[in-house]
Amino acid sequence: MLWRKNGNYAILEVGRSSVTKLFPPLVVFPGSSLPHNLMNDFSELSLSSQLKSNLLKNGLVTPTPVQAEAIPVALAGHDLVATAQTGTGKTLAFVLPVLQSFAAQTTPTSGITAIILSPTRELAIQIQETFSKLAVNTGVRSALVVGGLNEQRQLQAIRAGAQLLIATPGRLLDFVGRKLLKLSGVRFLVLDEADRMLDMGFLPAIEKIIAAIPAERQTLFFSATIESSVAHVIEKHLKKPVRISIGNTTKPIEQVSLHVYEVEHNHKMGLLRHMLNTETGPFLVFARTKHGTDKLARNLTRYGVKATGIHGNRTQNQRNQALRGFREGNYRVLVATDVAARGIHVDGIEHVVNYDLPQVPEDFIHRVGRTGRAGALGVAWTFGTRSERGDVRKIEKALNTKLVRYSVPPEAAKLSEEPPTHPGFDADEQRAPTPRPNAQPFKANRFGQSRHHSEPSRSSGPRPRKFGASAPARHGVARKGSNH
Repeated sequence: MLWRKNGNYAILEVGRSSVTKLFPPLVVFPGSSLPHNLMNDFSELSLSSQLKSNLLKNGLVTPTPVQAEAIPVALAGHDLVATAQTGTGKTLAFVLPVLQSFAAQTTPTSGITAIILSPTRELAIQIQETFSKLAVNTGVRSALVVGGLNEQRQLQAIRAGAQLLIATPGRLLDFVGRKLLKLSGVRFLVLDEADRMLDMGFLPAIEKIIAAIPAERQTLFFSATIESSVAHVIEKHLKKPVRISIGNTTKPIEQVSLHVYEVEHNHKMGLLRHMLNTETGPFLVFARTKHGTDKLARNLTRYGVKATGIHGNRTQNQRNQALRGFREGNYRVLVATDVAARGIHVDGIEHVVNYDLPQVPEDFIHRVGRTGRAGALGVAWTFGTRSERGDVRKIEKALNTKLVRYSVPPEAAKLSEEPPTHPGFDADEQRAPTPRPNAQPFKANRFGQSRHHSEPSRSSGPRPRKFGASAPARHGVARKGSNH
């Protein structure tokens, strides 16, 4: 662990043993003469008695590395920029300081005083679930402000005295633009998965939201990567932030084993069924398109597997039911697209399967990050055809990681020939997808390229993206039924 100066940043880097042996676990906050020892237990924090009780009731005793580093900085009142891998506990790292900020107020406040911005409604919903567990008996009220859900109920929650908004940028800007709420009392702002929000074209909306918030505030900024667009937002809107970096955010966490099968398309279903027969635990399976997601979930069901799907065309109620059923064990397999999967934070996923290759290497990281969470072990399996060898190599090069090769077992080919146990099997699933006209394979670098994250239909295939082209900007105002 090491402090170093970098322009306007005070950077705390947590490295491997070679670093920690040279520098003791001691943090001196910028502008403060008092050192702060890093915590090993949540009980060491200066939190209200109710928050400490709620942590214990939820079995939260020992912090993850990002929580141990970020929470004391946030509680000390500093702006913060934190990068850490998926599944390392970032949500609690900002929810806890937000709650303590309310407990520390000497006089009760009314109106909205804190905002947490999230890229997708699924992630916003899961943040609210975490908040609700820790906010018991604190008197702090929250309101969810996202597209795709009934806006009147959201407005009712705000008018009932919500002090915290957990929101997606589009719907929040929509409410502000229609003068349905004011942000002039906000003193605490969190941007979660900021890089993803910018990828999705939310920069104009975020700029307008921040412009409506007082400059005198504390800002916490969480991002998987710090690219040029992200760095611009940090420079513009944060005041001498403490920079915390945990682990290597450009490769999957070490608890996840990475394997690859070279398998032709007509044997993929047989291979997946073989894995379901021989492995234990729940499976999260990624398909490239919405149509492919529905078809794969349908065909697994016809083979007697309890499976469901989730993608952007599903209603919010359908998505909630699918996630709830998967989390509670009613479904063993959840099939998802990349966009919908960003909000999937389910503990205990033992296997991630890349049934279709991702369009960019960064999506590979976010996919496999759904397993191996909170220190647990996980396995990520990738299915690649012979023609996709080059794409697999590009993933390995971008991640500086070698995927372990496995041979397709003979049983997989036999299972591919078996008829389904239930009627209605979609035989089209066994055929290779129609090649995309003028399609270009993705070009991998260290995740500096712009990305387009729409979910293409099967008829058109994924839209080809020109390397280096900017992602299409969204205009901030969420349409009714929007995913965000």
